[in-house]
Amino acid sequence: MKWRNQPQSDNIEDVRGGGGMGRALPIGGGIGTLVLAFVIYLMGGDPSAVLQQGQGGSGPNTSVSRPDNSRSGQTPRQGGAAQNDDEKRFVSAILADTEDIWGKFFAQRGQTYRKPKLVLFSDRVQSACGIAGASAGPFYCPGDQKLYIDLAFFRELQSRLGAPGDFAQAYVIAHEVGHHVQNQMGTMRKVNALQDRASKSESNQLSVRLELQADFYAGVWAHYAKRKGLLEAGDVEEALNAASAVGDDRLQQEGRGYVVPDSFTHGSSQQRAEWFQRGLSSGDLKQGNTFGPGFE
Repeated sequence: MKWRNQPQSDNIEDVRGGGGMGRALPIGGGIGTLVLAFVIYLMGGDPSAVLQQGQGGSGPNTSVSRPDNSRSGQTPRQGGAAQNDDEKRFVSAILADTEDIWGKFFAQRGQTYRKPKLVLFSDRVQSACGIAGASAGPFYCPGDQKLYIDLAFFRELQSRLGAPGDFAQAYVIAHEVGHHVQNQMGTMRKVNALQDRASKSESNQLSVRLELQADFYAGVWAHYAKRKGLLEAGDVEEALNAASAVGDDRLQQEGRGYVVPDSFTHGSSQQRAEWFQRGLSSGDLKQGNTFGPGFE
């Protein structure tokens, strides 16, 4: 992807190593919460409910896109300050481009796009949704309207999940930005209300639909990034590979050796790739209703 000479976003909060606005979680905090979240995920549940209670409160739902790290553990930081600075510039450039594209979409609707903050953390962090660790993967918290990423996830994406490439990483960022778009459009609020009176299976299906729409929105961003001439040969394949790599069926098969479709909360590999491709091909938000007829 041609990102090096692109504008950079000012909406980056770097709290790696415990610095920066006191947002990093102190050593020793939240370990029980993280362990419980792992157990819940391995049993087929959604760990976000535990993460949002990390402070003993009842914050809004957290949308998490994560690998199952139960076997490999957290990926250690590598490459030193120079590599991390380059990664930070990359993240900042991708975020800036999403701001540009979604800002134009909202302006067309007569609305103002509220740019999200993207928080870079290492190991674990405290958000308005509670405590989260690197093992949870990148996530979006609607409570503070921030995206959270431990950059070690990008190395995990390449080395363990088999999804290398800068556009695979860009897809991850664009997916989380997609959740921010859903939050601003009121989709998250409506889904949460439906989940409050739904069965566990129905609630999981609603979560899947929410995640697939975020994949579609990531594809819409990629559509316009491509029109700008930012994509290079192989970029689309990298994103599709990444979308497949974080499908529930693939993660469950790898982590547990079997698949439980009723426990899916993010969608299968095929679904995730297909909805990203649909957004990429059309660039049309009207084609992104993953919930079916009657859902506005």
